Amino acid sequence: MSPIPLPLPGISGIPGILGVAGLPSREDVVRMARSTTEMTGQLLDTAGNITRIAVNTFDPRAGSGAEVLRVLSQTTADLAEASASPQAQEAFSRIVDTLTRLGTSGAPLAVHPVSEPAQALLTALGDSVLPVLDAVEPAVEETADALGELVEATSPLIPAAAGLAAGALLVLTPLIRASAGILRDSAPELRRIADALTATVAPLIPLQVTLAERAAAAGAGVVRTALPPLADLTEAAAATTKAARPVLIAGEEILVAGLEQLQPLLLTTASRAGRFAREAAVRVRAAMSPAAGPGVVVAVAPA
Repeated sequence: MSPIPLPLPGISGIPGILGVAGLPSREDVVRMARSTTEMTGQLLDTAGNITRIAVNTFDPRAGSGAEVLRVLSQTTADLAEASASPQAQEAFSRIVDTLTRLGTSGAPLAVHPVSEPAQALLTALGDSVLPVLDAVEPAVEETADALGELVEATSPLIPAAAGLAAGALLVLTPLIRASAGILRDSAPELRRIADALTATVAPLIPLQVTLAERAAAAGAGVVRTALPPLADLTEAAAATTKAARPVLIAGEEILVAGLEQLQPLLLTTASRAGRFAREAAVRVRAAMSPAAGPGVVVAVAPA
């Protein structure tokens, strides 16, 4: 018997041998080549820019390249030594544990239906907050400068505040430990309390939801009714304030002028009070000191 010819897969006669389906056309090949050439050129330009930046930064002719390299070498050596310490290793371990927990719990939260309102809220805030941030940017910058000056002016008080905070923490530490021990020992009672509260509150939740819906509907009606009069009242108040602005400015000027007139009197009163307090302190110290003789007279010259 003669062998039966079997059809080859993907081959249908001579045309199947000469032409294979799925190969890109000449135009596709030319387009891919041009795209690859453009990307290669951009990468080369980027590499050239990075090279120029490195040359400008570490140029030996500027006299700063060796110093920068020395500082970088010393800094990296210090960081390497610090990262090998037990404290750093423990911190790294905690960071890894935290990232692991975030990875295991964050992914389910991201796809949870609860995240949809949060995403909608973030989208709405992103669309509405940006103009507000642009409007308040000058005020925020001025406030930041003022806060920086305030922090710099109050910097002498920071060590005292730190000492008080440390003392308060040392006082609270035994209380916190005792509270933790009590709660740890009372775990069964706490579980009973939680079960009792759950059994008591669970039947009330549907009623509370109904009342909340009714209250929300009533509140929405009240707000809708009150908004037009409130808008009229706000416009009237704005018009009144605009009309009374000269009077307000005059009152502020009178107040400031009065404070300026009272300033010398306040300074004199404070100086006299301080001098009296110093004299009293000196007399009390002299009376309480055992080394002071019976005929000693203490005189304080006015400042």
